[in-house]
Amino acid sequence: MGNPFQPLAKKDFDYRAAQHLLNRAGFGGTPAQVRALVELGLDGAVEYLVDFKGERVSNEGVDFRSDILRAQTSEERELLRRARATNDTETIARIERERQERQNADRAQIAAMKRWWLARMIETGRPLQEKLTLFWHGHFATGYRTIENSWHMLMQNGMLRSNCAGNFADLVRGIICDPAMLKYLDNDENRKSSPNENLARELMELFTLGEGNGYGERDIKEGARALTGRTFRDNAYFFDRAQHDAGGKQILRRSGDFTGDDLVSIILEQPECSRFIAGKLYRFFVNDAPTTTRDGTETIERLAKALRDARYEIRPALRALFRSQHFYAVDNRLSIIKSPTQLMVQTVRSLGTPVRSVDRLVEAGDLMGQELFQPPSVKGWPGGRSWINTATVFTRQNTAVFLITGRTTRGNTAGSADAYDAMHLVEHLRDAAGTLDPRECVRGLASFALGGDPGRARMAELESYLGSLGGGIDNERIKALLCLITAMPEYQLC
Repeated sequence: MGNPFQPLAKKDFDYRAAQHLLNRAGFGGTPAQVRALVELGLDGAVEYLVDFKGERVSNEGVDFRSDILRAQTSEERELLRRARATNDTETIARIERERQERQNADRAQIAAMKRWWLARMIETGRPLQEKLTLFWHGHFATGYRTIENSWHMLMQNGMLRSNCAGNFADLVRGIICDPAMLKYLDNDENRKSSPNENLARELMELFTLGEGNGYGERDIKEGARALTGRTFRDNAYFFDRAQHDAGGKQILRRSGDFTGDDLVSIILEQPECSRFIAGKLYRFFVNDAPTTTRDGTETIERLAKALRDARYEIRPALRALFRSQHFYAVDNRLSIIKSPTQLMVQTVRSLGTPVRSVDRLVEAGDLMGQELFQPPSVKGWPGGRSWINTATVFTRQNTAVFLITGRTTRGNTAGSADAYDAMHLVEHLRDAAGTLDPRECVRGLASFALGGDPGRARMAELESYLGSLGGGIDNERIKALLCLITAMPEYQLC
């Protein structure tokens, strides 16, 4: 048996392989963008995506406010103290109203941040950067409704984006200094007199080693001691030395006066860490099936070795993965169920539809089970088959129809009424005389939108449907076909 981690033969990097790469290492692209990747060749295409050579998006979030939930000034605290002492109910009520107004403003800001990030994923010239930011958001899962501070969520989002393809050690060290995570897992209450184990437990169980992989309860307790004193003040990380337990600790067979940074270094030395992270990357980018094939298991091991050899640099490992034979294997194509975000963003980016309404897309994402800045728990989104159920399947279909036509389930047009010209999806199929063969258009459109051969049964359905519409190929018929194609079960896969 050959090595599945060996690079794909350059001659095999064809249109379908390039589309597969663009779907997995990003959010898809138009036929023209896929052809551009083919022209770059395997090495050039991988390098372009992994090294983020595309243009940045224009809106970097600079309009968001950091001071909505600022701490009270000494004067404000004194005013409240006096009001309570004198039973000044009017002043107390005014202070409470102002507090509620700030909370409402913060909730409005997190809603705006959801729209901002979704729009960013749609518009970015660096799709892998946003895809990785989304991956790490689900890995180091933190929810707004627990921390109730939109600026802290944005700070975490920026930290994940800055380090998404850098060094995993920087990501872990960043997360144990991150105000949102420190609040989410109660490490702001982790004091030497009463250590809180939440962050230490999830650091090992969910973020670095995997449940039960090479650590025990004593390691968690000692790790919690190493993390004592890590808190935040206002919008910045703060190390409260007075609350840090500087005594000796025993963690993962090591002894010393360990700090939080030492804890991270010790964890990264464990072979279980590279395997765990390699497995998470594999399930996100290659195949999320409940069981892993023999080639898949070997690929995870080799990916783990690539991480260790590169001292946990993520970019070289991804570069090797995206060039590997296993990544492009038939069994690994169309093997991942699109997340709600992938479904929406890929529909816009691949089919070239108008965005219509970012507000409606955010709402649809929530209904489909992926609310940005609000994973369901510290375990993140389970993904896979959990994305599809009787409640979500109709929303998935209706969202695609909305993007293609602008129509909602009530039949009315909502959001942007921008006209959608879908003819660009078949223009390259014109013959020398400039005409379009209906059957070739149906096959080309279906194979592109579905990411593979539609098969005889699907072709028969689509040709019959086109025949029922009457006439030849035009924009309205292409859009009608797209509405049918995006309703197919195959469209839920990438």
